[in-house]
Amino acid sequence: MRTAQIVHLYISPAHNYFGHHGQPPGDAPIVELTEVECVAGRGIRGDRFFDYKENYKGQVTFFAQEVYEAICVELDIHDKAPMAFRRNVITSGVDLAGWYDVEFEVQGVRFRGRGECKPCYWMDQAFGPGAEEALQGRGGLRAEILTDGVLRTGPLS
Repeated sequence: MRTAQIVHLYISPAHNYFGHHGQPPGDAPIVELTEVECVAGRGIRGDRFFDYKENYKGQVTFFAQEVYEAICVELDIHDKAPMAFRRNVITSGVDLAGWYDVEFEVQGVRFRGRGECKPCYWMDQAFGPGAEEALQGRGGLRAEILTDGVLRTGPLS
């Protein structure tokens, strides 16, 4: 069993897929950081969903490294990093479904799980054919940020 940890942190300054229905995707970079600033009720500073709208349920998204690894094997895709899924916090050793609809704490920052971060049709383009279907029921977690703080790669506590 893996030690519960944050293995990657990502932000993107603009939307590449969200709001682009019927248009080509955007080309905003996905930036990997060793720490991110979480702002209560607002999101991750510097991310595309920061101050998106009041009470937004996806101020931060979590995704499991184990799911990423399984999808790579299932779809035989080995040239894409987990950032392709456009989730903010990539965890290892955590059952993210256990955080749906509950308050939880990671590295001193409080969150409220708001449910699955459901995959969309863009996943097939962002990661590879079959990704949207393969992610059904395991697309990660959307959450609200309840307290200010900093998340860093490393152990969850």
